[in-house]
Amino acid sequence: MYTPSLPSHRPAPARQGAVAATPMAFVQAIAQAYAQRGMDPAGALAQAQIAPEQRADPRARITAWQMEALCDAAMRELDDEALGWFERRLPWGSYGLLARASLTAPTLGLALARWCRHHGLLTQAIALRLTTEGGQAQLAIAEQRDLGGLREFCLVSVLRNALGLASWFIDSRLPVLGAQFPFAAPAHADAYAVLFAGPAQFGAAEAAVQFDARYLQLPLVRDAAAMDQMLQHALPLTVRQYRRDRLLVQRVRQLLAAAPQAMHSAQTVAQQLHLSPRTLHRQLAAEGATLQQLKDEVRRARATELLHRSDRPIKQVAQAAGFANEKSFIRAFRGWTGQSPAEFRHRSRPAD
Repeated sequence: MYTPSLPSHRPAPARQGAVAATPMAFVQAIAQAYAQRGMDPAGALAQAQIAPEQRADPRARITAWQMEALCDAAMRELDDEALGWFERRLPWGSYGLLARASLTAPTLGLALARWCRHHGLLTQAIALRLTTEGGQAQLAIAEQRDLGGLREFCLVSVLRNALGLASWFIDSRLPVLGAQFPFAAPAHADAYAVLFAGPAQFGAAEAAVQFDARYLQLPLVRDAAAMDQMLQHALPLTVRQYRRDRLLVQRVRQLLAAAPQAMHSAQTVAQQLHLSPRTLHRQLAAEGATLQQLKDEVRRARATELLHRSDRPIKQVAQAAGFANEKSFIRAFRGWTGQSPAEFRHRSRPAD
């Protein structure tokens, strides 16, 4: 994790109603890191308001705030930003140096490539690899030594750290299309839907996450001053989902265009993007768009293409563009162009 130089006073309690999603297995992993050093985690657990009886319950979950507080205290006491994962401690500031080394990259793709390469300077226990294929990017971890009982916590944390920093670099959520892990599904497997907000598979060859490769082309929008400020409180990037998505409009438009005949509702679109309908509407509004506007754009493009390049009857064009009937299509098309579909077809074709 990065260099979270948080204030020394006790953090404010978690807000009422905060979702407890982080599995107790990760708390136990941090306690194991203390045990490996012959140290007592009681102070860190108390700072995170994790009671002994809660820690003893493997089914229990903690909130994002509690995980932040626990990791902050543990990193300070152990002086190890890796929390016992690797063959040696990563002293305070190690991940901050990696973040700074990536900051001058012009695009996210180059920044993540640097992150992967420089991570090898910190440890030989794992190696990170960024690849792209067919419009999809993958960030994978190759294990080069036995990670022991901290394996799950390590692999999950390293991937979330990289995704969190990447999101901060481009000021955008980096939606995960899929995540794989090289171990059997744990008892808390349902927590992975929250940890990665996408489908997770277990028993894979290696740990990896996939996301839309278009994000790699986005420019970094942060500078050194912003980096200094972020490193004062970086842990939220690794344990909380980044809200904004700078490619959401493009992703929605692509989804609609891939199935133009489907009757896309906010519920079905949001489900495919692993969002709630409310979040979908809110994030589109932040980008100056609405779902209906995007649906109209895709329908109009599909309809005009078919009218111009095919001899399909108007009824079939309406169906192919996603309209329930010909009448509603003609009304919508006239609103878009000021012409009926038949008039548009006649005027868009050269005279014989």
